[in-house]
Amino acid sequence: MTRQREVILQAAFGSNEHFTAEELWEKARKLDRRTSRATVYRTLTLLREGGLLREIDLGRDQKVFDPNFMDHPHHNHLVCIDCGEVIEFEDSHMRVLEECITRRLGFRSTKSSLRIEACCDRLRKDGVCPNLLRKRLGACVPGAETRSLGVPVAP
Repeated sequence: MTRQREVILQAAFGSNEHFTAEELWEKARKLDRRTSRATVYRTLTLLREGGLLREIDLGRDQKVFDPNFMDHPHHNHLVCIDCGEVIEFEDSHMRVLEECITRRLGFRSTKSSLRIEACCDRLRKDGVCPNLLRKRLGACVPGAETRSLGVPVAP
């Protein structure tokens, strides 16, 4: 265990937020400027292969790492195809549905991942979405907060 790897672990598991490899490198460099990009990528591979991080394909060639799937193993992701916002959600109905499908087909689920791609209602309704503006302008737009875990899903 090197100092660089300790810093990378601290950056990766310091919050429950998803991150790309480049975002992790930026976080780690804030903690220790000597952290190398190559060490970040090698460490991510080890963490993924060791089952400590889950890599999630969000579409559009965007892959992120999820540090909180061990604490919340049954959470899923809704991805807005307009603005790219990612919302994590859990719903007990999803687990029941998964169990029914796998048993009916003669399997037993060991892990699952669900990604729902959806269109932004705010953009359709108001004609503007703060998340889309922030994404395109690269600036912080008031009201463009991201949501995560705990977002209830109607039964």
